[in-house]
Amino acid sequence: MQNKIWDNDRALNLTTFFTLYLARAIPATFIMTALQVSMREAHFGLATIGLLSLVRLPWSFKFLWAPLIDRHCVTVGDYKKVIIATETVFALAILLTGFFNVKTDLNLIIALVLLSTFAASVQNVTNDAMAVKAFGKGDHSAVNAVKSMGRYAGTILGSGILIMILHQYGWHTVVPFLGFFAILLMIPLILNKSIKITPREPKQRAKITDFIWFFSQRKIYPQIGFLFLFFAGFVGVMSMLKPWLVDQGYNMKQIGLLAGIIGTSCSFVMAAFAGWWVKRIGLFHSRRLVALLIIGVPLYFYALTFTKPSLTLIIIGILYIKTCEASAATILYTTAMERVRPGREGTDFTVQIVLTHFSGAIIGVLSGGVGQWLDYRGLFLIESIIAVISLAYILAVFRRS
Repeated sequence: MQNKIWDNDRALNLTTFFTLYLARAIPATFIMTALQVSMREAHFGLATIGLLSLVRLPWSFKFLWAPLIDRHCVTVGDYKKVIIATETVFALAILLTGFFNVKTDLNLIIALVLLSTFAASVQNVTNDAMAVKAFGKGDHSAVNAVKSMGRYAGTILGSGILIMILHQYGWHTVVPFLGFFAILLMIPLILNKSIKITPREPKQRAKITDFIWFFSQRKIYPQIGFLFLFFAGFVGVMSMLKPWLVDQGYNMKQIGLLAGIIGTSCSFVMAAFAGWWVKRIGLFHSRRLVALLIIGVPLYFYALTFTKPSLTLIIIGILYIKTCEASAATILYTTAMERVRPGREGTDFTVQIVLTHFSGAIIGVLSGGVGQWLDYRGLFLIESIIAVISLAYILAVFRRS
């Protein structure tokens, strides 16, 4: 009977965290895609549209306010208050955005989107910190799978289905609706009474500078190398996938279907599956297995450069890379959760994820230059070498404990 209660509580908690990540992912993904489309339709230049990337800056600096979350959030009620407050700000900012016109009120719209991004970054840190403490190590892979599923589901809906609806119902209808929808997705958290965390000792209260002291741990150095290398072997391929599809003769609508709908749907399914098999075989084996599979991604696309690939071969490549992405994300997030200090869960987890994003951003920027200099074939070959180095690093550094 007790096990049944635990299973019900566990399922309810996982569902609650899924809705929290989904509540942020759908509006955030939609608003950026919709803004880019609407600005281009209003004849804004590509350089101006490119500046939209600046609204993501709060996401890159969220490690700065992570210690504040760790310091002031002690109970489940503390975490809930922060999540509800930031989600409300996020939702209201999105809702208000829908009442302004892209052509005449662009500066105000960007200010509101920047505010929503900041609120979402605070909420994300709080979600992650509470997830680390609410689930034991045995369930870290499950909650990280749920996190990825929420992100992928939000991408499918936000940048795919809702963009299609946008053309039919318009900016002033769809965007305010998303604001209301984000608020509704907080209901599971408000009603859920089964989330429990272990109170920490007062001496474990986080300091503002704790994100710096994270790097003072000698035992964390192997993990830092892993964070930089694990995605590096295929993130360049992912960055150049859409331009490569354009060069293969596919238009924007076809690319949206292939990479956006089919590819992200595969990621969603594989994230759910990865949460199960990573727990079953353990991080030691799963980290090695996925590192080996990643080597095949750039090699596969390298082989495609020697021929005119059919639609079937392209779909296989997209499914392969999305499978590796979802599996790698679950593994990386799980290892990050298991390398946090008591009382600094949000800070340590956030720092690790920011390092991964930083590494991915560097590879993504460099991949464009490498692809232009050495063509796709040269880029995919270099990515293959990096993937081999990543596997060799994992085999050499991580031993069975």
